[in-house]
Amino acid sequence: MKTRLAWFHIVFLALAFIVRAADTGPAARPNILWLVAEDFTYTFASAYGDPLARTPTFDRLAREGILFERAYSTSAVCAPTRASIITGMYAPSLGTQHMRSNVPLPSWLRYFPAYLRDAGYYTTNNAKTDYNAAVLDGTWDRNGAQAHYKNRKPGQPFFAVFNFNESHESSLHKRFPLTTDPAKVRIPAYLPDTPEVRTDIAQYYDRVSAADTKIGEAIAELEADGLGDDTIIFYYSDHGGVLPRSKRFLYENGTHPALAVRFGKNFQHLAPTAPGSRSKELVNFVDLAPTVLSLAGVKAPDYFQGRAFAGAARAPAPEFTYNFRDRMDERIDLCRAVTDGRYRYIRNYRPDLPTMQFVTYLWQQSAMKEWDRLHLAGKLNTTQESFFQPHPAEQLFDLTNDYDNVLNLAGDPAHRATLERFRAANRAHLLRIRDTGFMPEALLRELAAGSPAAVIARDDKIYPLARILDTVDRLQLGAAPTAAELKSALADPVAALRYWAAHAALRARKSVTAELAPLLNDSVGSVRAAAAYVTARHGGGVAAWPVLAATLSKDARAELRLETLNYLTLLPDRPASFRPLYEAVLKFESQAENYGARASEHLLAK
Repeated sequence: MKTRLAWFHIVFLALAFIVRAADTGPAARPNILWLVAEDFTYTFASAYGDPLARTPTFDRLAREGILFERAYSTSAVCAPTRASIITGMYAPSLGTQHMRSNVPLPSWLRYFPAYLRDAGYYTTNNAKTDYNAAVLDGTWDRNGAQAHYKNRKPGQPFFAVFNFNESHESSLHKRFPLTTDPAKVRIPAYLPDTPEVRTDIAQYYDRVSAADTKIGEAIAELEADGLGDDTIIFYYSDHGGVLPRSKRFLYENGTHPALAVRFGKNFQHLAPTAPGSRSKELVNFVDLAPTVLSLAGVKAPDYFQGRAFAGAARAPAPEFTYNFRDRMDERIDLCRAVTDGRYRYIRNYRPDLPTMQFVTYLWQQSAMKEWDRLHLAGKLNTTQESFFQPHPAEQLFDLTNDYDNVLNLAGDPAHRATLERFRAANRAHLLRIRDTGFMPEALLRELAAGSPAAVIARDDKIYPLARILDTVDRLQLGAAPTAAELKSALADPVAALRYWAAHAALRARKSVTAELAPLLNDSVGSVRAAAAYVTARHGGGVAAWPVLAATLSKDARAELRLETLNYLTLLPDRPASFRPLYEAVLKFESQAENYGARASEHLLAK
């Protein structure tokens, strides 16, 4: 009996030693820590060379790890970008590109942390999700304000995410005591130089610095626990921002966030380059999911649309990377962008829209209010005023010589070859990912009928994307469409093509109200609303107003109501009889973010 007890005691001590060694000795697999500071453009981290920036934590990680000089978010706003990050797919491929649209996802899709869980990782998120869709079961071991890697089992590797909102856009909605001197900030070429604008920029520097301090505390906690050598740390922002014409917009300062990655001493072999290096490879945040799986030694699923830029599965950098812009809160748009790090190409598929549409949340910034006030007073210069005017169908910017992206080279013969190369790259990408954006949101919902949008997008009979792209380019680029081209497209059996043909009629040299008349009774609400909008623009309001009024009813889809409210905002001569309709929308609008109500409030104020 004593012998048995002695052996039991020896085995117990041996097991305890193994557990202790597993928790304190070199790990077999790396821990992976994501530290996400919201809404800041890369130039506001001093490692990228800005003399006013104060980001010692980011700078330290850049020195000890790798600074990525050409890292891009998929979009310029949180939820669509986070949808791309968590799925490893560009959001328009899934229909999750519209701000907080919460669409159903296909059954085959899993959020990437689930694959880490399958491999034995402890996955934890503190605390923001905002994936533009439901949080799928099996993604996180812990998700919420109490989530922490410390709750894992002894020796278990972890993947942990911590989000920091000190630099979020909302931090400019109230004033804080300033550390940065407003007199020293640089004013972008597109913004007016006023005290309000300078104060917002100075405060933004301070808020990024505040986020950096918090992230420094998180790293200190990790290192105090003795986990630094076994952990790969990603420090990044979800997108650029937050000043006017950055967050939400596809220019460099909206889509080019900061990114530094430090590889713990025991996992330097997984790094793509040596510590202290600066990588000029193109990285997109759709690459984050495959990269994390690569670092963990987990095979990535075939549906991922990015590439691993570190770890065993590292793949070569691409020639181009891509960004998208769709509905931003209550304002509808459709823009796609391509960059190679030197040039930026933007394709604006709604050239009737101004770049700067009124967005309730954005207008809470003092700088935005000031810019708008000077616009209404006629006190802006040509560059500053241009963003309140309809944007061109194509834009091309030289990023080396035009950081502010204000000099459009798309019409310059000297850059014609570059323009065509980027145009072709954009088309190829849209086809490759089966971009759902060329169906208006209401039509996408209608066709999907509660099913995942990705299923509809991959059905070429319902959504012949190549033909849609070619038709839209033919109708929007170059000479105005001929009567014959319009007539054919307006009668197309594909609803999305009829929708785009109606919009293309805005470019017609003469009134086309007669040609649009049949579409006012179209079976598809988005087509009817688009035809009514263009008819009103051509002076046919008598026929258009009843159609638009009907789409504002309580029985209409919320997405269709919002489309109509956007059209009405663009029309200068709206009937006074519509006022009760706007008031009614305020009462019954039930969309989670109340975007229809916001658009109605703006119309009532106008």
